[in-house]
Amino acid sequence: MAMTTVDQLQAHASSLEKRRRLYTVLGAVVFAFLVVMGFIGAEEMNSGGFVQGLSKFFDYPSNIVAETHNAGLGWFERLWVYLPALFETINMAAVATIFGTVFAVCLSFASTRGLGVWPPIIPVARRIMDITRAFPELILALFLIFMLGSSPVPAIIAVAFHTAGALGKLFSEVNENIDRGPLEGMTAAGASWSKRMRWAVLPQVLPNYTSYMLLRFEINIRASAILGFVGAGGIGTELRKAISWANGADIAALFVLLFLTIMVIDQISGHVRRRLVGGMFVGAR
Repeated sequence: MAMTTVDQLQAHASSLEKRRRLYTVLGAVVFAFLVVMGFIGAEEMNSGGFVQGLSKFFDYPSNIVAETHNAGLGWFERLWVYLPALFETINMAAVATIFGTVFAVCLSFASTRGLGVWPPIIPVARRIMDITRAFPELILALFLIFMLGSSPVPAIIAVAFHTAGALGKLFSEVNENIDRGPLEGMTAAGASWSKRMRWAVLPQVLPNYTSYMLLRFEINIRASAILGFVGAGGIGTELRKAISWANGADIAALFVLLFLTIMVIDQISGHVRRRLVGGMFVGAR
């Protein structure tokens, strides 16, 4: 009886496996059919075909490299010329990160259970973070540029707005994982809410807060550069002009500056984050 039951189970498992494989093959066929039909539809809608355009795919990068080579040693002067635009982009990202982090800290404390905040404010703070994360920086910047005009201010507001929601969500998760012992001890001793947050919560969460803020600063530099394309200033605006004028040497200089900046900041912030998360700074005190 037991053998019969095992054989039945094996037969049932084999049947399920065959059915799973059949569904997988059918799903792959349907997916391939949709991809091919979508590709054919895109070919018909575009002014030029994909296959015809594929041969020209490397023409534009080749022209940029050729113009950069033809510029000779004078090309390096372009790096110096575009440095102010790069600094403007970094300043936009830094200001947006600072303001966004301040709002994120407030939202994270207001949205975390168990910290002694007024309960009705918790869902309100969480929905505010959802709303700020839902709006992409580019859409919000376009809306603000329409109202305030072309300047770095709309980009700073847009990036700070999104940073507040993104960091607030991460900060609130950090708050929920703290050790409750110090908080309960200070509560039992009659400490005020501000003192409990200052001495029982902040020492535990600050290393992770700083780590997330540095990571967000790196992301905000890229976002600020992209917003320059829509009139927010900085290196993105210069890159848009260079692309519009098809000036390959300038495009290469701007890409090199942006790449080097992001690489340097990524290395520095990664080094600081590793030390903070590893607790070396805390241990050195």
